[in-house]
Amino acid sequence: MGMARRPIPIQVSARDRGQLQKLLRGGVQQVRVVLRALALRLLADGATAPQAAQALPLTPKAIRDIAHRYKNLGLDAALYERPRPGAQPVLDDSQKQRVIAMVCSQPPEGRARWTVRLIAQEAVKRKLVPRVGRETIRILLESHELKPWREKNVVRG
Repeated sequence: MGMARRPIPIQVSARDRGQLQKLLRGGVQQVRVVLRALALRLLADGATAPQAAQALPLTPKAIRDIAHRYKNLGLDAALYERPRPGAQPVLDDSQKQRVIAMVCSQPPEGRARWTVRLIAQEAVKRKLVPRVGRETIRILLESHELKPWREKNVVRG
């Protein structure tokens, strides 16, 4: 048998216990927040991480992580995730404007109308943007309510 881990002694303050009770009795919450609150309550009542993991659909490691976040950073850090930065936008505002202006002009020689694929290729070819994908172009067109494949929806000079 392997060595068992020492239980993490968690002392949840009375104020934090009150907040946990309020959260658990309250209305709609994210499931992960409720599970973390239940795990903290079990740990505060003296349960070990493996015992809490048997009662909840969480792993012992996840429960230990919740306990460590509570001990080191407090209740909010234990219950809620930090905001994540997300991906940077592919196109800046001036690039978006140049692509939209290109779409509102005549399509290339030999083409009857613009397609999303053609817009992406031409934007790179004309050096309006360094690189761009079809989905980025599709979302850009959708946000401006443009449908260049339908002649009546595009402004032509």
